[in-house]
Amino acid sequence: MLDWLRGDPRQDPTIEVGGVLLPVQVRRNALAKRLTLRLAPDGKAVQVTIPRWTPTREALAFARQGAPWLEQQLGKIAPTRTIADGTVIPFRGLPHAIRHDPAHPRKVRLEENAIRLGGPADSLAARLERWLRGEAQAKLADDLAYYCARAGKMPPALSLSGAQRRWGSCSAKGVIRINWRLIMAPDTVRRSVVAHEVAHLSHFDHSPEFHAALRALFEDDLSAADRWLKREGRSLYSHFG
Repeated sequence: MLDWLRGDPRQDPTIEVGGVLLPVQVRRNALAKRLTLRLAPDGKAVQVTIPRWTPTREALAFARQGAPWLEQQLGKIAPTRTIADGTVIPFRGLPHAIRHDPAHPRKVRLEENAIRLGGPADSLAARLERWLRGEAQAKLADDLAYYCARAGKMPPALSLSGAQRRWGSCSAKGVIRINWRLIMAPDTVRRSVVAHEVAHLSHFDHSPEFHAALRALFEDDLSAADRWLKREGRSLYSHFG
């Protein structure tokens, strides 16, 4: 999974991509055989994975060489869409149309292929985001309890993340943070991120032992979940910036 170690953006080295200066986040991976380059889901950072002993200067040179490709990827990021009656957003991997009528009750009601709510239009996006965060908290807590039970661990503290650059993290103190936007992704994708962070409770690295633990924990196709995040993950930022 994408488990980037976020530094201080003010101190990260930067490269120019399409006239925009982007911070470069370098991650060393003991399993990496080559350098790989990605654009962060929201397009606000460049991510480079390198073998453990590769000098950082080579990572930066690699990122600069990839600037034309990065510019193409940056152009594919959809602008933030207006949340209004008729807007379609994903919820648990399926498209749902927003049905808003100011005369209806303010409380959000989930229907088949639709999300219905009333109240003033100027607070629609904020209220919908709060509802999505609440749904994310409930589902992620269930996911966390499930995978901790499989791993023989007590469930740690869970926090929702609004991070712009990663889907999940596990701190040295065992606190797990998961990006709330994953409630919009298919269930198996969301659960794969939780399983990834639970595996870090036993292996605080990306060693072969960690990957073996993750494969034992997650009952579905990890590669398919990873591919979905790489292909579709940026779209989860187009509705709520």
